[in-house]
Amino acid sequence: MMPRFLLLLLLSLTTACRATAPTVPPSVTDTPRASSVEEPFRSSKAVRWVRDSAQHRALFLQAFRAATARVEQAAVGRTPGTWAVVSDADETLIDNSLYQVERERRGLAFTPESWRTWTERREVVPLPGARNFLGRVRALGGRVAIVTNRREAECPDTKAVFAAHDLACDVMLCRPDDGPSDKASRFEAVARGTTSAGLPPLDVIAFVGDNIRDFPALGVALRSREEAFGDFGDRFFVVPNLMYGGWE
Repeated sequence: MMPRFLLLLLLSLTTACRATAPTVPPSVTDTPRASSVEEPFRSSKAVRWVRDSAQHRALFLQAFRAATARVEQAAVGRTPGTWAVVSDADETLIDNSLYQVERERRGLAFTPESWRTWTERREVVPLPGARNFLGRVRALGGRVAIVTNRREAECPDTKAVFAAHDLACDVMLCRPDDGPSDKASRFEAVARGTTSAGLPPLDVIAFVGDNIRDFPALGVALRSREEAFGDFGDRFFVVPNLMYGGWE
C-alpha cells in the first residue's frame, strides 16, 4: 500500500497540472473556416486565350495572310471598283475582349444595354492582321463592305472606330434595330449595288468572319456536312472566337 504522504503528494501535483493547463479555444479544433480574403479575379479560359495566347495572334495573322494571298490572285484582271470583300466586324476585325473581362469581373452576362454603353466608349482595337488586310484590298482596287450585327443605333460609333484606327471601309451595313440578325439580305445588297452608300453592283470574291453565319447559306446545322465547307480557304476565311457565337 502506498504511504499516505506519497498519495497526498501525487494528488496535489495532479490538481496543480489541471489548474495550469491552457484552455484550447474551440475554434482551433473546429473545421477550418473559409478564408475571408477574396481570391484574385481571373477571366474565363476563353477570354484569357483571346487576350494572352500567342496562338490567337498567330491564327489571325495566318488567316489574314491566306485571305490576302487569295484576294491578290482573284483581283488579277479585274477592273478596280467592280469587286469587293465582305467582312464581319466584332471579333473578326475589332477586339471586344475587354467588354467580356469587365462583365465577367462583375459576374454579369451580356445585355443589349451594357453592349450599347460599350460601343459608345469606342475602346475596341484592331485584331492582328486586320488593318493590313483591308488596306491591301483597297490597294488592289477592291471595295470593303462591313456587314455587322451591331445595330443601326450603334453604327455611328462603329464607323468612328474604323476611321480612328485606319480600317478601310466603303460601306458598313449594320443590323436594323428591329430587324433579324440574318445577314443574307445585306450580302445581296452589296452584290446588287443597292446599299445606301451608292456603290455599283459588286462581285464579292471573299468573305471573312468569326461566326459560321458570317458566310452565305451556312449555319451550325450544316456542321456535319463536309461539302458545305468547300469554300473555306478559297473564298471563305474564318478567324477563331472562343468567347461567344452561334455554337453556344
